[in-house]
Amino acid sequence: MVSNIIRHNATITQEKRNNLSQHKSLVVWFTGLSGSGKSTLAHAVEEELYKLNCRTFVLDGDNIRNGLSSNLGFSDNDRKENIRRIGETAKLMMEAGVITITAFISPFRKDRDSIRKMLPQGDFVEVYCKASLETCEARDVKGLYKLARSGEIKNYTGINSPYERPKHPELIINIDNETLEESVGKVIDFLRVKSIIK
Repeated sequence: MVSNIIRHNATITQEKRNNLSQHKSLVVWFTGLSGSGKSTLAHAVEEELYKLNCRTFVLDGDNIRNGLSSNLGFSDNDRKENIRRIGETAKLMMEAGVITITAFISPFRKDRDSIRKMLPQGDFVEVYCKASLETCEARDVKGLYKLARSGEIKNYTGINSPYERPKHPELIINIDNETLEESVGKVIDFLRVKSIIK
């Protein structure tokens, strides 16, 4: 490990960038099983925030796997490294004044908690997209659950690899019982109550 690295403290701070944007920046971390609606909800929330003149960006699982984490597989260690990279990227974007929205299974509680710990208190909002395995399998347009059940895909979360539910998420979205509009509304209302947006 290199020891002669000194962090540079920018003169344009996150607070100054937030003042310019007229909203607070933070990380909104959607987690849940594959097919639980994380990406759909994340992008729908971003569209609503865009209408409110907020600076946003969605970090999406497949997009990250095609670039930043293209050299990683799906072993437990690779999953951990994937989430670490995403967390560091999200932190930089948040410091740049952006409401950074992530949509990742992020199956291990310890990894999600490590991202929370690296950010200032209140700057990490964990949103658990709670959906039954049956719902997720029914929504699986890629057919990955079927391949996992047949043994063609190893280490698939929810089938032969665990998903650890958040113990104390800021929000729980009940995918089985809520419309997309209701779920978006819950997230936006939460951000308003917390004075993130106006």
